Amino acid sequence: MSLKWGLVILVAICNTAGDVLNADGMRHYGEISDFRPASLLRILPGILHNRYLLGGFAAMTISFLAFLSLLSIANVSFAVPATASSYLFETILAKYFLKEDVGARRWIAAVLVAIGVTLLEF
Repeated sequence: MSLKWGLVILVAICNTAGDVLNADGMRHYGEISDFRPASLLRILPGILHNRYLLGGFAAMTISFLAFLSLLSIANVSFAVPATASSYLFETILAKYFLKEDVGARRWIAAVLVAIGVTLLEF
């Protein structure tokens, strides 16, 4: 496997993990309805003690750094579509880990994205 595809896999895995952990973390934290700066500062301690959100932040940081590395060796016209494979993984984890209702339309869309990513390899 080439470095380019290794970075694609790392971005997809970390991006997926980050999104799922952030979604789960916010479910544990609760809804945020006041976005004024003072209100956001008040919720910061609660967010900083939420292990799901901290894990999501760490995974997204790794994903971002890997994506920057990918952009240094690949064109953006390859990098962005290739890393879209995370949509399929996120749909799977949303269904089975987060217990979300994922309908046929979402499954079809995720599979079409996966097919598009596969076509990039050839």
